[in-house]
Amino acid sequence: MALFTVDESKCKKDGICVSECPACIIEMKTPDSAPSPINGAQELCIKCGHCVAVCPHGALSLDFLKPQDCREINQSDLPSAEALELLMKSRRSIRSYREKPVEREVIEKLIDLARYAPSGHNSQPVSWRVYENREELVRLGDVTVDWMRFMVKNAPQVARMMHFDLVIAAWERGKDRIFRGAPNLVVAHAPADLMPAQAACTIALTYMELYASSLGVGTCWAGYFNAAATIYQPMKDALELPPGHQSFGALMIGYPKYRFRRIPGRNTPTVSWR
Repeated sequence: MALFTVDESKCKKDGICVSECPACIIEMKTPDSAPSPINGAQELCIKCGHCVAVCPHGALSLDFLKPQDCREINQSDLPSAEALELLMKSRRSIRSYREKPVEREVIEKLIDLARYAPSGHNSQPVSWRVYENREELVRLGDVTVDWMRFMVKNAPQVARMMHFDLVIAAWERGKDRIFRGAPNLVVAHAPADLMPAQAACTIALTYMELYASSLGVGTCWAGYFNAAATIYQPMKDALELPPGHQSFGALMIGYPKYRFRRIPGRNTPTVSWR
C-alpha cells in the first residue's frame, strides 16, 4: 500500500506538503505533477502528519491518517497572545494543596493534552505512572528521605548544598517537604537509552502543568523525588517501571489551597545577539 494518496481533483500542486515534510520524503517530479513519495519513503516517514495537517485543500491522505480524521483549526478559536501570556506568567508552583484528590478524568485530560507535546523525530516515547492516594506518596517519600540520608553520609557536600538535613528533619516531624501534601503524583517515564526521552518527558510535563493551571489544578515539579528516582536503586525498585525505563520527571498535582493574586517580576534576561 502506498504511504499516501493525493486527490488530484483537490490538489493545487502548490508544493506546500513538499516544503513542510520534515523527513523530505515528498517530491514533485515536475511543476505540473502531483506530489508523490520518494523511494524508501515508507521507511523514512516519522508519521508526524505534517503533510495532512498543512495542506489547505485536504488533498493528501496518509495510509494511517485522513484529513477528515483531524480537527480543523479555526484561528478565531485560539486564545489571544495576551490571554496566553497571562496564563503562562500567572502559573505558580503550588506547595499547599487541599486534601481532595484530583479526579481521574481530569488527570486523563492532562495526559491526553500532554501527548501533543513535541518529541524528537516524533518518537512519542513518554509513558505515565499516576499515583492516586497519599499512602503511595508517603511510601515514596520514605524512600526519598532514605536517599537523602544516604547522600548525607556519602556525599555530604551535595547534601549540605541542598539542605537535605532540614528536609529529613521535617519528614521525621511529620512535615512533608517531599510532595508538599499533594494528593496526586504523575511520573513521566521512557526508555532510558532513547536519545529524545529526557527532552520529550520534560516538554510533555510542561504542557501538562500549563494546561493544569487553566483547569484550576495546581502542580509543582517533584525535584527531590525525581533525583532519587534517577540515581537511587531502592527508588527504582520501588517504582517498578517497565524494564529499561527511567523516570525523567514528575509533577505533584492537586487543587491549590490558596489562590495567587499577583505576578511577581523576573530577572532581566541575559541575551547576546549575533
